[in-house]
Amino acid sequence: MKAVFVQIKCELGRAYEVAAAIADAEIASEIYSTAGDFDLLVKCYLDDAVDPGHFVTESIQRFEGIRDTRTIMTFRAF
Repeated sequence: MKAVFVQIKCELGRAYEVAAAIADAEIASEIYSTAGDFDLLVKCYLDDAVDPGHFVTESIQRFEGIRDTRTIMTFRAF
């Protein structure tokens, strides 16, 4: 399993709605609201066979209210 973090920029006023929809879909391990350029930080664990690009486009970016995403790949936990 590998951890993938996805930063999400939402349409104005929709961050909590987007976070709730992602939580309801049960695809994320953790969801945080953040300050700065992005509104949410989503942590997901993917099986090694899962393509992160497909996962983000098909499982994350499908929610209404998302304007932009940035994916952070991880290599090792300390």
